[in-house]
Amino acid sequence: MNGPIRKVAVLAAVMIFALLANLTYAAVVRYPDLNGDVRNRRVRDAEFARDRGAILIGNTPLAQSKATNGRFRYQRSYTQPELYASVTGWYSYDFGSSGLELNYTRQLAGTDDSQAIDRLIATLSGRQPKGASITSTIDPRAQQAAFDGLAGRKGAVVALDYETGAVLANVSLPSYDPNLLATNDLSRAKTNWDSLVKDPDGPLKNRASKEIYPPGSVFKLVTASAAIERLNLTPSSKIASRRALALPQSTTVLTNEIDCGNTTVSLEQALMHSCNTAFAQLGLDTGDQALRDQAEKFGFNTEVTTDVPWATSRFPDKTDRAQLALSAIGQYDVAASPLQVAMVASAIANDGKLMEPYLVSDVRAPNLQLVSSHHPTAIGQVMKPETAQMMQQMMVRVVEGGTGTRAQVSGLVIGGKTGTAQSDPARPPYAWFVAFSEDPKVAVAVFIEEAGIERSDIAGGRLAGPIAAQVIQALR
Repeated sequence: MNGPIRKVAVLAAVMIFALLANLTYAAVVRYPDLNGDVRNRRVRDAEFARDRGAILIGNTPLAQSKATNGRFRYQRSYTQPELYASVTGWYSYDFGSSGLELNYTRQLAGTDDSQAIDRLIATLSGRQPKGASITSTIDPRAQQAAFDGLAGRKGAVVALDYETGAVLANVSLPSYDPNLLATNDLSRAKTNWDSLVKDPDGPLKNRASKEIYPPGSVFKLVTASAAIERLNLTPSSKIASRRALALPQSTTVLTNEIDCGNTTVSLEQALMHSCNTAFAQLGLDTGDQALRDQAEKFGFNTEVTTDVPWATSRFPDKTDRAQLALSAIGQYDVAASPLQVAMVASAIANDGKLMEPYLVSDVRAPNLQLVSSHHPTAIGQVMKPETAQMMQQMMVRVVEGGTGTRAQVSGLVIGGKTGTAQSDPARPPYAWFVAFSEDPKVAVAVFIEEAGIERSDIAGGRLAGPIAAQVIQALR
């Protein structure tokens, strides 16, 4: 072989090798990204040709696929859509998916690795593979009570079984109808999407777990927990409770919403009456690092792997003394989702053990054979059991004779904490209430973003406390 031919042969071999390498890279490394690219209509067409599995509560479908004569073989259909939209999410040709439709899309579509044998059997028998069904942990009684309790007000409610982490209620208002986006009429779906996106009330927001807000005084549960462990306090320990506290290195003067005295009060009394100056000073005495460590044990600043749509709650990385005092009462840069606030109460009620929240109990093949099931998982021990028991005692006193009396339910022992959080001077404060019950074993967080009443009438105990009581009572 002469020189020029040899060079051409080598060049051709190199080009063939490069082509094979690129094909291998695309097939092995880039395949997931290419397959999931929103512009890949062939993949979406294939998905909409499958009989997608149902999302269930017990045996009742919240979402299922129904055969159609339209452009696609199936169309997703949602029952009680606005009640469960924050749980199911939406499933749409052009606008993707959210909620359980997103987090369990492979199982619902039947393409998950765990369903490979089912796909093979279906193919060999000449049948179209079907997706698996998933069963949600939501309790319809708690979900309905939370939805009714909010009564159309902008906000959210989350309820957790604190022994297992199962999500019993997950409501976000205003809600929306996922059927508007699931329609196979793509031009109509786009019109509906544009309308929902432009809606100033933000109905597509999942306020229960995907949005974070200043928690205000419900964060005092974190501060009290840190102080008990760091400073060896008890509910009867005396702490400073001034009428006004000049924040260090600042011109800001912090005051209390009610008369908390001007000397000292017990830690229990400070929590019962939500004394700002007492908890701001307590935060300063506890220290920046100890307070942050405690917040992070509860889940702040932490990505938790779970099937619940998740936004990471925030405790600031560094604070000066004034910022620390404000952070100790849930202001400054502290921000939390209602799910995170429910997790705080959940860990306290569960003697300090924080369980991973989850929304799906099991996945079943079309023949109802169990594919997988969730096993309760502990995130960690966030405080000593004796600390948690002291916190339980103080929270019960909040409901018995403090700011949370409107959460009382006859015959039940309920612990709670109120919160009213400032966000922007141009908008009303947020109202919070977090509670737990010994029987049923449930922790509930209620968040009201807008109540539609006078600013001076907004208070967590007054607005959110009764809703928490309704949810707990529904689970009796």
